[in-house]
Amino acid sequence: MSNSAAQIVIGGAFSSPYSLKMRAVLRYRHIPFRWVLRNSRWDDIPAAPVPVIPVLAWPDGAGGYADVMVDSSPQITRLEGEFAERSVVPTDPALAFVDFLLEDFADEWVTKAMYHYRWTYEPDIEKAGWLLPLDQNLQLDDGTHALAHDAIIERQVGRRALVGSTDANLPIIEGSYRRVLAILQRHFGQRDFLLGDRPSRVDFALYGQLKPMLWWDPTPMAVAVELAPRAVNWIERIDDLSWWNVDGDNGWFDVDQLDDTVLELLTEAGRTYAPFMLANAAALKSEADAMSCQIDGAEYRQGPFKYQGKCLTWVREQYSHLDHSARTRANAVLTGTGCEALLT
Repeated sequence: MSNSAAQIVIGGAFSSPYSLKMRAVLRYRHIPFRWVLRNSRWDDIPAAPVPVIPVLAWPDGAGGYADVMVDSSPQITRLEGEFAERSVVPTDPALAFVDFLLEDFADEWVTKAMYHYRWTYEPDIEKAGWLLPLDQNLQLDDGTHALAHDAIIERQVGRRALVGSTDANLPIIEGSYRRVLAILQRHFGQRDFLLGDRPSRVDFALYGQLKPMLWWDPTPMAVAVELAPRAVNWIERIDDLSWWNVDGDNGWFDVDQLDDTVLELLTEAGRTYAPFMLANAAALKSEADAMSCQIDGAEYRQGPFKYQGKCLTWVREQYSHLDHSARTRANAVLTGTGCEALLT
């Protein structure tokens, strides 16, 4: 993959947490790629299976594309199969499972705070409403820009309840965001990454969700500067780690020697993400119109999502693939965090 015609193409947006996540992975792994703004005049990527971003496209060498795919977690897995150097997956299967679980926590739970803050508070709403339409076309005329501002706000604010951003859920979502920040502030006082002296899936997943909140949306950014300045600086580093030196497959911690702060992050996942994922799965199974669960002694309620049901299946599949030794070591880390409830 030494010439531009052979480069992977990533179609995304500057405002998209998952786009930023995957661009950071490609940069760190030294995988040649071309970044294009999805649905802009530069976008020549065919339609994907579902209209979400980022899209990764593999050129066919003849001016077209051999394959396109969405969904950041499967994208990372595919890249691991195609490129050997600078892996983001720990070599120890037990640690790799913990990494996979925490990546999903970031992708499916921390993302709620990202959406919530952007579309709940007026300064954040107005900033997003004016800036997001320009991702696709910087030359929008003023009238069209104003219409796009109104349309995106109406659409996104109208979707808040669908993804759980309600007044009733506000203390749960914002409380979790603050706890995650506090954990990261302590962790980055002693480490550069979460699971070793090199980044893994969870680092990039957390970066993707936190980047909008810590550097773009004014309300959560102010919270982060106060509570976790180390995390604010950290996400700027993760954005481009092409410079970070890696020694082969070395640099991962032992799964049974993870920092207490990582165990705290797992406990936060067990406190919030785990009951949410289990209740979502139960609602899907019963074909209920809404899911609810208890988080911090309060009811969390929203509509069920099929995709998050699929994510729980993937987590359980990854766990089932562990051999006895790896499962025992993973269990030793997860027991008591609340995450073990996901695995039965």
